[in-house]
Amino acid sequence: MPNFTHIRTCPNKEITICGDLHGKLDDLLLIFSKNGLPSGQNPYVFNGDFVDRGKYSIEILMILFVSFLLYGDDLCLNRGNHEDFLMNMRYGFTKEVLGKYKIYGKKILQVLEDVFSWLPLGTIIDDEILILHGGISESTDLGLLHHVERNKMKSVLMPPVPIDKESNFESRRNKGHTLRGIRLNGSPSEYLSKHEWEQVIDILWSDPRGKRGCYPNTCRGGGCYFGPDVTSKFLNKNHLKLLIRSHECKPEGYEICHDGKVITVFSASNYYEEGSNRGAYIKVGFRTTPRFFQYQVTKATCLRPLYQRVNTIESNAIRILKERMISRKTDLIRVFQLQDRTKSGKISMGQWAFAMENVLGLNLPWRTLSSQLIITDQDGNVDYMSCFYDIHIQKPVKEVQSAVIETLYRYRSDLQIIFNVIDSDHSGLISMEEFHSMWKLFSSHYRVHIDDSQVDELAKRMDSNKDGSIDFNEFLKAFYVVHKFDNVGKSNTSLA
Repeated sequence: MPNFTHIRTCPNKEITICGDLHGKLDDLLLIFSKNGLPSGQNPYVFNGDFVDRGKYSIEILMILFVSFLLYGDDLCLNRGNHEDFLMNMRYGFTKEVLGKYKIYGKKILQVLEDVFSWLPLGTIIDDEILILHGGISESTDLGLLHHVERNKMKSVLMPPVPIDKESNFESRRNKGHTLRGIRLNGSPSEYLSKHEWEQVIDILWSDPRGKRGCYPNTCRGGGCYFGPDVTSKFLNKNHLKLLIRSHECKPEGYEICHDGKVITVFSASNYYEEGSNRGAYIKVGFRTTPRFFQYQVTKATCLRPLYQRVNTIESNAIRILKERMISRKTDLIRVFQLQDRTKSGKISMGQWAFAMENVLGLNLPWRTLSSQLIITDQDGNVDYMSCFYDIHIQKPVKEVQSAVIETLYRYRSDLQIIFNVIDSDHSGLISMEEFHSMWKLFSSHYRVHIDDSQVDELAKRMDSNKDGSIDFNEFLKAFYVVHKFDNVGKSNTSLA
């Protein structure tokens, strides 16, 4: 991955930005409960300091890493100053891992040392909003930071090794020196220049202040304090509008400073003690001002046992899984019917599980999940159409085949990417000719075979005012999944 992840908003998709979590699992579960799980339609940026201080750092890491594996294009993980093996030794994460994993703890820590060093340094939204963990200094150079070999900085607490000491360090490393039982794989900053090292220190450790200028961060012993003049100069130089950072606990969970050009977001509520502060997250939309959401973990939010709160999160995952299923409804029914030789509408559990995996390829324990997805009779046979009883894709044009609608829904994120490339002025409108070009590019690249006449019919119907242009975001929103039996009655999940 690049040092800075570039992502974009669109009219019907906001990006959620979370600050420090510091091992507080209840805060992460509360965020997901209020704001939904990460997905292609619900992207997140987690701005570092996932670990240390709290008791559940490894659980938070597992949740975030699994989410990243599932939705890598829609979940960004920035490095914080605590994604650092020396900080972990001081502030509890090393002790937590060694306590929870008696046999493999040291190996896990070695792997995570590598993972932390590879985490991107920041995220840039719409080429306008820069998200860093700490801040900036008067010498911060984004051009240089885009090209720093970040993985060679295992710990920012270990400065580059002077030339005359390299040989001595090399001999110690070769002898396999360890620190508290953890083997050191090499100097974390061995191949970075002092200037590069200082650049990374500044963006991970610095804090904004009201005083003009840039001066040493004496409280932390690393990074600097930077004033509003430094912020304005930096943003203007790099054609940016806003800096979002974390790194500092705020009583309300967030704080706006430097004439609205710097926002701090901190997501670990009760950081010092119960009631000491709220947590917050930010939602950034297409050409809209950031929105702030506050919360606080209390006994009331944790009344239910952990397994029940996890079940609430898992129910969201089942919703997402059902949307995957409905996007392949035509294919699934065809395979079900091939196995249903008596045309009874029922197949065995084994046949159903085989068909689900064969079509969806998700490598899931289908038998275990079956109770939440299908209806079975007394003999254990599956009513395979029950997969779709409580969910369907709303068709905007009745004349268009269901297979076309399912394909468009399935590839909605890819279509959005191609559209953003074609829509160079970000107007949200493309001509019919551009739409056909986009479709040809999409169908050839993904080898999707759909009758062009079906796509033509759909496009014409979507050109509601007949001006030859299509509002593509309205086009995407026209396809949505309806969940019939939600607690709230009916809930729609937009295609885009």
